[in-house]
Amino acid sequence: MSNQMPVIQLMGPTASGKTALACELYARGGYEIISVDSALIYKDMDIGSAKPSKQEQALYPHHLIDIITPLEVYSAAQFVEDASGLINQIHARGKTPILVGGTMLYYKALLEGLADNLPNANEQIRQQIEVEAERNGWAHVHEQLKQVDPVAGAKFNTSDKQRVIRALEVFRITGKPISLLQAEQPKQTAYRYNFHNYALLPDRLELHKRIEQRLKIMWDIGFLNEVEYLIEKYDLNENLPAARSVGYRQALDFLKNSDGGHTSKQEMEDKALYATRQLAKRQYTWLRSLREAHSFKTYLTIKQAQEDLRNLYG
Repeated sequence: MSNQMPVIQLMGPTASGKTALACELYARGGYEIISVDSALIYKDMDIGSAKPSKQEQALYPHHLIDIITPLEVYSAAQFVEDASGLINQIHARGKTPILVGGTMLYYKALLEGLADNLPNANEQIRQQIEVEAERNGWAHVHEQLKQVDPVAGAKFNTSDKQRVIRALEVFRITGKPISLLQAEQPKQTAYRYNFHNYALLPDRLELHKRIEQRLKIMWDIGFLNEVEYLIEKYDLNENLPAARSVGYRQALDFLKNSDGGHTSKQEMEDKALYATRQLAKRQYTWLRSLREAHSFKTYLTIKQAQEDLRNLYG
């Protein structure tokens, strides 16, 4: 397969305006959009994920939106498989794929490949670790990880429960630290595509304003009602990967564990705002890391990006 097949990638933190940019490109014709967002994959999770509306999707169709229920699990490896298949199909139609979203792990997996020397998940071992955590606390489980894999122990926080579980799981299956296995995995540099990487990196204060505005709209149009519906339809709970999405986690905790008073509601909204800002901070960190390894063009404002991309892609 020719390595000249272009793939446009529009990256950026949450609320940076990258989706609007992708839709503008799509409207010029000759493009198709692939979502790179680990929250948009879930059906019925619309408001909290800032999913494009049905009307917007009719005008600007997105691949990889609404593909599974909140009860299902989706991995970076599955994303690479699905996205690669779509990229090939889009190229076969004579069009150029635009990948847009904020799940940087997915971009990294597509750009660099995934370690294929790691074992599959072992449900029995995972349950053992979770039982240990319930009995002794997550700090105790995290301390176990630090003993067997100091690199992973330092990299993951106690609150990174899924990553801590995975790292301990890998050690118990293989007897080797996950950090060592990942380091031994050669990078997959035989790219099939010519990636055109662009990143929207707005000023932090401006981004924080945009995040605050987005969350206010989210509450106003009925986000809590959406989460109540998800609890009723899917028995959504904090152990499901879907429930760990920013906003959903805080709303779920509020609906299940609070007295519903004004104070606790305000606390929940404040927690969701803080968590979204922290997500944006992590996305900036991921982007800096990706920019060190790959060719990138970055923009501070949406207007700057619009003008440049108009010149580049007509």
